[in-house]
Amino acid sequence: MATEVIKHIQHKPGSVKELLVIALPMMASSACDTVMTFTDRLFLSKLGTAHMNAALCGGLTSFLMTTFFLGLIGYGTAIVAQYYGSGQKRNCPVVVTQGMIIAVLAYPIILLLAPFVKSLFRVSGIAPEQLAPQTLFFGILVYASIVGLLRSAFTCFFSGIGKTRTVMIASLVAMVVNVGVNYVLVLGKFGVHSMGIRGSAYGTITGGVCGLLILISAYFFGNKRKEYGIMDSFKLDTDVMRKLLKFGYPAGLEFVLNMAAFTAMITLFDAQGQLVATAATVTFNWDMVAYVPLIGIEIAVTSLAGRYMGARRPDLAQKAAMSGIKVGTVFSMTMFLLFAFMPYPLVNIFRPDQDSAVFVEALPLTLFMVRLVAVYVLSEAMMVAFIGTLRGAGDTLWAMSVSVALHWLMVGLLLVMFKILHVSAQTAWIVMIIWILFFSFVFYLRYKAGKWREIRIIHDAQTDMQPIHESFHETADL
Repeated sequence: MATEVIKHIQHKPGSVKELLVIALPMMASSACDTVMTFTDRLFLSKLGTAHMNAALCGGLTSFLMTTFFLGLIGYGTAIVAQYYGSGQKRNCPVVVTQGMIIAVLAYPIILLLAPFVKSLFRVSGIAPEQLAPQTLFFGILVYASIVGLLRSAFTCFFSGIGKTRTVMIASLVAMVVNVGVNYVLVLGKFGVHSMGIRGSAYGTITGGVCGLLILISAYFFGNKRKEYGIMDSFKLDTDVMRKLLKFGYPAGLEFVLNMAAFTAMITLFDAQGQLVATAATVTFNWDMVAYVPLIGIEIAVTSLAGRYMGARRPDLAQKAAMSGIKVGTVFSMTMFLLFAFMPYPLVNIFRPDQDSAVFVEALPLTLFMVRLVAVYVLSEAMMVAFIGTLRGAGDTLWAMSVSVALHWLMVGLLLVMFKILHVSAQTAWIVMIIWILFFSFVFYLRYKAGKWREIRIIHDAQTDMQPIHESFHETADL
């Protein structure tokens, strides 16, 4: 039945056109998140490099506190997509409810760990002028962590069924509010006294709350409420929760351990002094601009791969992966040209309003690091497509094990280079770039081996008899 219907859909299954229907709103959504973070640090850079550096490390650490639970909840996208592809629509919102339960249980755990993290800041070797604002920024954001967890739960529903425009609208609203509030509170506009990094934290929280309210409104009052039985989904479903925990915990564990490794890498660079810290902060800001939109492609590939694996069509999941590579390469090629040939104007955007000797001294190193980012941006486009396919199919344990191992080996290499060999920041950055390229190649080998094709998350004897034309028609109509 499904095979006959596929021939008549508007967009060919797994094609670039079908991927773009889901990916473009998710890329726009990810771009909104990038703009929020980017402008936060841009506004703070006008107050001095220490505030900008504090926002990077403090913000990442706050995010790190939620990453395990975000990864666990976020795997709901793949499970929703598989239920959707198998025709079991009324199970889709049940996944969301399990995500909300996890979010509520996770929040007090995060708050209990916050004092321990602040103590780590004090012994990390960070310069005093950065330590105080970093601790303040982290302390405010961590109390609003429940907002991000709930946003992730609702996002899974819309991403899993392919209705990604809703996610985009929520992110767009969050971005506009965040940037506007930060402009007023950080820089002290329209007669408001400048609140510095405290204002940046308040702006981030305000934007996140507004984005969450958009998702809640669309979920409870949209046209999908009756069709999916949303109002009947508020229950603990042990079978769905078991699936979410079984396949989601590797994704969550991978997320938290990788973010911890990434934060450790930034801390190692920051500990080399304000000059290196400034260069690393500016470079990682632009690296985020190149990478975060690709997450939209990864989510789209995960959604399509999950849908087609639920419909027992791994060939179409593979086709979706190839489409993801094509779309990602076009975007990454643009970033490659910018980083390789226009690094100075990109870096100069972060120049403080007041003369800064630190920024001037850091400029040559920053330009060097930004140019080298161009080396691996194209490999990232391929990597997210492979990761999206593996996760959509349920190959999360392998992805977690290898990804975590490679990230922490990189931390070990940086530690040895900085603390024992005392190499320069330039040498350490070159080694890090080479390692990222190797990282991408390893995931390609796993994808090429094809073991993900045999994994089954949704076991339903009637799956092959379920018509999936509704899924494709709704995607085509988005």
